[in-house]
Amino acid sequence: MESAVPIILLIVKVLLVIGAVLTLVAYLTLIERRVLGFIQVRLGPNRVGPWGLLQPLADGAKLILKEEITVSGANKFIYLIAPLIVVTCALIPFAVVPFAKGLGLENILGPTAQAYGLNQGVVSDTNVGILFVLAVTSLGVYGVILGGWASNNKYSLLGSVRAGAQMISYELGLSLAVLGVLLLAGTLSLVQIVESQDSVWKWYVFRQPLGFILFLIAGSADIGRTPFDLTECENELVAGYQTEYSSMKFGLFYLGEYAHLLFLSALMTTLYFGGWQGPFLPPIVWFLAKTLLWVFIFVWIRGTYPRLRYDRVMSFGWKFLVPVGIFNVMATAFIYTIWLQYRG
Repeated sequence: MESAVPIILLIVKVLLVIGAVLTLVAYLTLIERRVLGFIQVRLGPNRVGPWGLLQPLADGAKLILKEEITVSGANKFIYLIAPLIVVTCALIPFAVVPFAKGLGLENILGPTAQAYGLNQGVVSDTNVGILFVLAVTSLGVYGVILGGWASNNKYSLLGSVRAGAQMISYELGLSLAVLGVLLLAGTLSLVQIVESQDSVWKWYVFRQPLGFILFLIAGSADIGRTPFDLTECENELVAGYQTEYSSMKFGLFYLGEYAHLLFLSALMTTLYFGGWQGPFLPPIVWFLAKTLLWVFIFVWIRGTYPRLRYDRVMSFGWKFLVPVGIFNVMATAFIYTIWLQYRG
């Protein structure tokens, strides 16, 4: 029975993290609508509950109660499984994102906390965390592609094909941007990357400014945020890959989109802005504050810039981001090697 206690506690930790992420994702919809309302000089949702705080619950209830429709001619199994792939691949990477140094459970659980990693502010501190992130997040596009193809709709198919091409183009730029951080940190563990940024001037946004800009652009394109939302371009593709989805199947796609936005903001905080590091306040407060600040910036970008033309998006990814990413990696390696030799 005693051997089962750490496993039970680990499951509880996983469920708490998933619950916190899903709650934040639900309220991201409200945050985005309110911020866009402010930018566009309108109110946004403010009727359901005080200041509209119950609007996400009303939206969830509406999606659950709407009629489920499966289009004729669809490949029903793939049609149903595609939204699950998207939302699963959006939630799994949160397992390796560190949100705090520790949870303060060492006095409660004793050596058990250390032995099973229960006191760590991360679900799993794997030594290949960033590779795990890139691997899992790149699988999410399969749900989009399969959903568009299985819908038996030409507009959906075009949206899914766009998603695949865009992911391949910008995932390469994203990986090259991250590679600069890995060269300086000397580790693939996200926890150790955060620990290496133990002062403000050691944040990688200052030591890798070009890589940070590349990551910001490529990350926005990778998750399909405006101005790169060509996979669901309403004026060309109705609603893209999710045109034929309704009720909670559509809701899962929606959930996956906002989970990707939250994860990208958390990953930017981890890689470039010191993660949980900060004075006076608890580490988890610093992590949430930095993450939500980036959520706000992404919403601000959506309310500011128009959608780009698809051929220009693809051309920009291959002809600009990739060459600049390669240059950044080479420059980082050269300067860091010279610095090590000088210091030695």
